Amino acid sequence: MSERHLRVAFFPDAFHEVDGVAVVARNFAAYARQREIPFMMVHAGPCDQVIREGSVIRVQLRRGPMKFPLDRHHEFDLFFLRHYRKVAALLREFAADVVQITGPSDVGILGALCAHNFKIPLAAFWQTNLPQYAGLRASKALSFLPSELANPVSRAAQKFSLLATTRFYKIPRFLFAPNPEIVEELIQTTGKPCFPMGHGVDTARFDPDFRNRQNGPFTIGYVGRLTPEKNVRWLSRLERALHHTEYRDFRLLIVGQGAEESWLRANLQCAEFAGVLTGNELSRAYANMDVLAFPSETETFGLVVLEALASGVAAVVTATGGPKYTVQHGKTGYVARNFEEFAAYVAILMTTPDLLSSMRKAAREYAKASSWDSAFQNIYQTYCSQLSVPMAAALMNDNNRSLNDSARAHTVV
Repeated sequence: MSERHLRVAFFPDAFHEVDGVAVVARNFAAYARQREIPFMMVHAGPCDQVIREGSVIRVQLRRGPMKFPLDRHHEFDLFFLRHYRKVAALLREFAADVVQITGPSDVGILGALCAHNFKIPLAAFWQTNLPQYAGLRASKALSFLPSELANPVSRAAQKFSLLATTRFYKIPRFLFAPNPEIVEELIQTTGKPCFPMGHGVDTARFDPDFRNRQNGPFTIGYVGRLTPEKNVRWLSRLERALHHTEYRDFRLLIVGQGAEESWLRANLQCAEFAGVLTGNELSRAYANMDVLAFPSETETFGLVVLEALASGVAAVVTATGGPKYTVQHGKTGYVARNFEEFAAYVAILMTTPDLLSSMRKAAREYAKASSWDSAFQNIYQTYCSQLSVPMAAALMNDNNRSLNDSARAHTVV
């Protein structure tokens, strides 16, 4: 079966939000629409709405009052399954060959239930290190307790979350993960086939040409949620470490919001907090950085790192998590094994302009080779290799489905 005949129903955890899952979701839909591939996407949003855009059906569902926040921008609706009948009717009409989810969210659970009831093969992306998040957030919530009491509770929260998440990921027929470590771990813990999930970047949206800053202090940037799992308190440690060097003409540009913002404001002396940026404002923010300092140790991929590289910005990341697979150590940035190396690498780039210049050029060239088209083509190839739907059946129904898709195009219900 070719990707043109494969009908995918996608249930992402996010769409409107500012995070990596939402970026993947929007680009996945755009890829299908541009190639006229039948594609159905179900996601949460401000109102109930079904939007038909060419070959893409986008089903937006509102969360109800029985919801609770996961962080400042993400929620979980305890009764999200009330949308089941509506989604089931649309899914039956769409006749999906595969249901794709991104995790155990309210939307993901709805997608998994639909796949089970309709006996449609289920695939899942591993997008977020939920067990690590659970442990870190439990640790922060219990920070008022002595460490000998708080630490065992945090470890228990992480262990329980790992067990629950692993159990959930045993449900799909096959899995995708964004870096080799997680691919291997999921194969071992779930017993299911797991395949690499590539990412791309819009090199027109993230481009060094957006830079409009010529002079001023050396700018160390951070982009992402300001939450414990992002390890953002390292930024304060970084500032203190750099203040002990001879080169002190620098500032931190922090793009994002989150629970740690108030702590950072109180503990940083030379930082600008830009809040959440989108569009050209985000493009300019990236391009005006001299280096991206990304201290997170829980990233499965770290899309912001690829966006920085596309903007011609060298990146310093940690050796724990997915970003180490994106940064070419010594060429497009550095991969630090501990905080001391993290601070030292930033200091090297601050004081070695020729090295920084060469890294900026190499970063841009690396990012230009990373496209969403390639990422989604690989995903469709995996679908085709894992599914046993006869090619002939897809071809027989293709003409009728194309006529129906055209008739419904650009209709908003």
